[in-house]
Amino acid sequence: MTTSLRTELGDITTFEVDAIVNAANSSLMGGGGVDGAIHRAAGPSLLEECREIVRRQGGCDTGDAVITAAGDLPARHVIHTVGPVWTGDAPEEHDRLLASCYTRSLELAEQHGLASIAFPNISTGVYGFPKPRAAQVAIGAVESAVARLESVTDIIFVCFDQENLDLYRHHLGDGLETH
Repeated sequence: MTTSLRTELGDITTFEVDAIVNAANSSLMGGGGVDGAIHRAAGPSLLEECREIVRRQGGCDTGDAVITAAGDLPARHVIHTVGPVWTGDAPEEHDRLLASCYTRSLELAEQHGLASIAFPNISTGVYGFPKPRAAQVAIGAVESAVARLESVTDIIFVCFDQENLDLYRHHLGDGLETH
């Protein structure tokens, strides 16, 4: 099976895919950046589902992911993943946790039989992960996972700004088909 990896410039809340990925915080209660935008666009049902997850398991750990319905978004699901906050120390551990965000998100998409998934640039906003390093880690993690994917056939890296788009295209190439 062929999996399409591509980049697009845009607002992830507008993508009509099976799942968009939310760069969430561990409380799952919304916040700034893409997390706040997704919660605002999805409406109150998303927050209620996140509250239920918190009641059940106490939130989401860094590098892990959980899935909910998408509320009022055009996507069917939201996969919430918690990226690492860049501190500059232990860069390999930060890389591992960031890669895990992408891997765990893809695993959840597979478990739910989803075909299309859109990722934001996880941890590159207020979490301060260096954008060039984050792009390389993200693409490496997704390319490593592609061989294990059966249902996921369309993966989009949605970049909110031109800087990230240029970085992803540099590392990935636009419209790359991976088998």
